[in-house]
Amino acid sequence: MLLQTWVIILSHLNALLPGTAAISGNPLLSIHSDLWLSGSLVVYSLCAQKSYFSHLCDVYILSEHTTGVSWDCQPNTLTVENSSGDWYLFFVSPVLSLFLPVLLSVLGNGLVLVISYRRRKKMVGSEILCVNLAVVDFLCCICFYPLSILSSFNHAWLGHHVTCVYYGLGCYIFGLCGMFTIAAISVIRYLKTFYNLVYAVWLDGANIRLVCCASWLVAAVWSSFPLFGWGEYVPEPYGLSCTIAWHSYHTSFKDAFYVICSFSCFMLVPVLLIVMSQIQILYKVYHFTYALSSRGIRTNLRHAEKRLSMMFFCISLGFLTAWAPYAIVSFLFIFHKDNRYMAPEGFVFPALFAKSSHVYNPFIYFYFNKAFRQELRCLLRSFCPRLAGNRVGVRSATGQEGLPGGPHPIQIQLQELGMSGGGVPGVE
Repeated sequence: MLLQTWVIILSHLNALLPGTAAISGNPLLSIHSDLWLSGSLVVYSLCAQKSYFSHLCDVYILSEHTTGVSWDCQPNTLTVENSSGDWYLFFVSPVLSLFLPVLLSVLGNGLVLVISYRRRKKMVGSEILCVNLAVVDFLCCICFYPLSILSSFNHAWLGHHVTCVYYGLGCYIFGLCGMFTIAAISVIRYLKTFYNLVYAVWLDGANIRLVCCASWLVAAVWSSFPLFGWGEYVPEPYGLSCTIAWHSYHTSFKDAFYVICSFSCFMLVPVLLIVMSQIQILYKVYHFTYALSSRGIRTNLRHAEKRLSMMFFCISLGFLTAWAPYAIVSFLFIFHKDNRYMAPEGFVFPALFAKSSHVYNPFIYFYFNKAFRQELRCLLRSFCPRLAGNRVGVRSATGQEGLPGGPHPIQIQLQELGMSGGGVPGVE
């Protein structure tokens, strides 16, 4: 029986893959070679995005038999590598935009943890929550983001379903725990500002630690639901990370329930708590500061409370700003089962921007918290005195030190020699 074969060419191919494309792999692996004796061209069609760097295409073959014409579809048989000249999409975004935030986060949050350990006996409730947030950022960058960095070199997700579940589960646990921690900070600051008696009675150090443990427990329990059939963890469209399958909203009732609850209860509610608490705190602090300034009253307590409120406001604002684009893109996935309506940059840039949320919190701590800066100077002085400066503290007539963090060793020697007040030994 004579068999003639043609491959259907679709006109929208260039629109899907702008620039040049290099074909890799054998698209006709399951077809006998005698079908291609005439040297027909092999052209692909209906390409779906496999990763940020490649597309996976279906090959459609039209076969004419003596009894009629039949269609033969071979799905996912051809890989198209995107070799366009957009160098920043291939190197800067996936490699530098992943490696630099991870490096800065590990250094910054690691320094916060070391300093917090040095002053662990002086920490108050809000600082314990900040330490919990630093633990979240530090462990997330250490345990999970290296997989994204390696996948960026591989141009696709590195590993199979097991590594995808590991990455998605871990990142979702740490993401929820970080959001719960910031929401707890906002609510606790709100109670301290408006209901100081409730804060003093109920929110001591032990209860703050219980709040941290509860945030970890709730995040771990809710993130484990996809392991039991409620939702699933899948690679994201650009292939550099894994997350909840937001498009599974259309597949079953359990998946739809999990996706809806994830957005409403575990994303929308914490965000509303953060926004409403911070707005009312800033409103209260502003009016309190204005009332004292109008009367000419200046107190160190007012200044310290204002800086503390601004520090937690910047932490909350930075978290919401970093994760808002990623949340919007994920929300769009609920109503669109495929990703052809959006360019690849629409997926990769919000995810990379969200990962920057682990970086700036240490800088916020050191800028607004004087105690952290003093401990940093002491830490640097213990390792390398030149990094902390060569200022020598001498006791003045008022009894104040010229150098924070305690008396300088030279000053102690002067006191032991009886040189208080700048005198000379043996001279009265």
